[in-house]
Amino acid sequence: MSVTSALQRRTGGRPKTTPATPHRQLDQNAPEDLQEELWRRMAALDHVRTGDSAISLVGTRAVHLNPSQAGGPPTAFAPGTTEFAHLHRRSDGSLHITLPEAEARKVIAKEWGELHPVVKMGYFPPTLVMVYGPRNTEELETVWSLVRRSYEFALGRNPS
Repeated sequence: MSVTSALQRRTGGRPKTTPATPHRQLDQNAPEDLQEELWRRMAALDHVRTGDSAISLVGTRAVHLNPSQAGGPPTAFAPGTTEFAHLHRRSDGSLHITLPEAEARKVIAKEWGELHPVVKMGYFPPTLVMVYGPRNTEELETVWSLVRRSYEFALGRNPS
């Protein structure tokens, strides 16, 4: 069963975000300690290397899958890379991840995220979503489960 099939609706309504690039969360931001815990987990995933994002602002921290492990479809990655997720700067705390299209729609419907503006413009597939930053430890676990699903998508694994 996919993590998104059990996803509960996010409370508190959607945060304000920028309508264009750079795509940022403007309120309801994640506390820095939760951002750092999320980053620690992301960086510890097997077969990833950390580095700058290939598609976001300079200094945006990203996780890139080792090319030999990149078994997912091209839509599981930022174009031309093995980047599947990046965490925005500390003043923001949101992240962009890739998810299978049907699962991305569920994340959006349950108000955990939204499509990236470049998807709406036709430049990226509808697998690229902003996930809102976690505001508390319960939300951290939900966001972490979505990052893990993105990782599985990049590896080419179906949900178990």
